[in-house]
Order: sequence, then structure tokens, then C-alpha cells
Amino acid sequence: MATTTEGATERATVRPGRRAAERTGTPRPIGHGQGTLGKVGAVARWVALVVASVIFLLPFYLIVRNALSSEADITAPTWTVFPSTLHWENIGELFNDQEVPMARALWNSVVVGVLGTGGQLLLASMAGYGLARIPHRMANTVFYLIVATLMIPAAVTFIPSFVLVSSLGWVSSLRGLIVPGLFSGFAAFLFRQYFLNFPRELEEAARVDGLGYWRTFWLIVVPNSLPFFAAIAAITFIGNWNAFLWPLVIGQDSSSWTVQVALSTFITAQTINIHELFMAAAVSILPLVLIFVFLQRYLVRGVTETGIKG
Repeated sequence: MATTTEGATERATVRPGRRAAERTGTPRPIGHGQGTLGKVGAVARWVALVVASVIFLLPFYLIVRNALSSEADITAPTWTVFPSTLHWENIGELFNDQEVPMARALWNSVVVGVLGTGGQLLLASMAGYGLARIPHRMANTVFYLIVATLMIPAAVTFIPSFVLVSSLGWVSSLRGLIVPGLFSGFAAFLFRQYFLNFPRELEEAARVDGLGYWRTFWLIVVPNSLPFFAAIAAITFIGNWNAFLWPLVIGQDSSSWTVQVALSTFITAQTINIHELFMAAAVSILPLVLIFVFLQRYLVRGVTETGIKG
């Protein structure tokens, strides 16, 4: 009987102490098993990150390795990490190729990318702000029509767009490459979603100072939305830089080729110029790598600020 009373007393003293620890939030000691599992999980995450990094960097390594190799090194039956002799002269050979104006193609891609990105930002941002902030009875209808255009396959509008550009005489010109893509329904949709969540207090303060919608947009909204603009600019520039089918059809003259069209000319039915192809690929991806390195945080932030829930 005494033993039973002592056991009850011991349980009574232990339980209140445990409850008090739970109420005060005092951390309970981690057992050896949990600590081991935590270390294993951390090591597994690091291993997964290393493997993912190697897989991600492998194509870049292959491009750089083959760009600085000769034809014999690229097609050799035995593989080496890097050839014994790095052929830096491949860079000069690429830009001195008379059949493929690589320097001109790079310049055309820069012009198309910069002007096309600037035009899309200008038109899409104004459209998105107007749909999000300017009250009008047709605002939702216009927005739904813009969203509906996103469901139209590009192949449906390809031929009508080419006929229109051809009738304007813009074939083999930069105008034919830039103007048809100046407005993007998807970019307008993203800007509208972003401006719906923009702080109204800033705009109301501008209204008190006598600013209208136009000056409020340029003096208040745009300066406070530069990270989002940078994110959309990076995505748009990458899309314009990598475009192939439309520049291939419009750029019928070599003077209007973009870098992607120039890359395709190294592989023909008769010849394959492998080392120049890899060197051209290395040169063409360099601007995209720089953009990604400097603007990667804006890319992530821009997606999270559009109001799209994943």
C-alpha cells in the first residue's frame, strides 16, 4: 500500500512539471535518434544540391569545352576533360566567317531584345495599370479578352501576321522582327495582378497633391515598382533573344539574321561546322548568363508579387 502511495506521489510531481515546461515553451532535449536523423537529412539535402548543380552546369561545360577544341578533339573516340591545346583562335574564326555574319547577328539580337523588351514593358505596364486602377465599365471585359488571347495557339496567328508584315514591306527588316511582338497579353496580365496589390495609400497621397492617373503612374507607381519591372524585363529579353521561328521566316536576308538563325546555319545538309557551332553557342548564351546572374533575385520576386498562388 505504501508503494502505491509513493508511486502516485511521484507521478503527481512529474506531471505538473512537464505541463509547466510545455506552458513556458521550454525546449525538450533532442534525443540521439532525432539528432542523427537531422544530420542525415542535412547531408541528403547537400548531396541533392551538389547533384543538381552538376546537372545544371554540365551543358555549359560541354559548350565551353567543345568551343575551345578542334574538330578532331570533339569527334575523338576517347574523352578528355579539356583538350591538350585550347584553340582560342576559334573566336577569331567565328567572327571572320564570311558565310555567317555572327557579329551582325549578335547586334540584331541585341536591338530586337532591347527594343522589344522596352516596348513590351511600356505597353503592358500601362495596360495593366489602366485595367487595375482606372474605373471603367468595360475594364473587366477588356481584361477577359486579353486573357482569352493567351489561349489562341501561336500557329493560328503566324500566317496572318506574316501576311501583314509582308504587305507593309517589313520582311528582312528589324521592324518586322520587333513591331509584331511589342504587346504581350501575358505581360499585361502580370502587370495587372501586380498593380492590384500595389499600396493605394501612395496613389491617394499623389491625388491629394493634384496628380492625375498619368503622372501618378510615372512619378509614384513606376519608381516604386522597379524590381517587378526588372523581373518582367529579364523574362521578356530572354524570350526575345531565344526566339527562332519568327526571325527565321522574317529574316530572309543575312543582314537581318538574329543569333539563333545564325546558329542554325552551321548545320546544313552538306556540312556540319562543329567547333564554330559550339563557339557561337558559347558567345550567344553569355548575355543570358549575365542577365540571370545579376537579375535572378528579381525573377523570383517578380513571380511572387504577381498575386499568382502556386
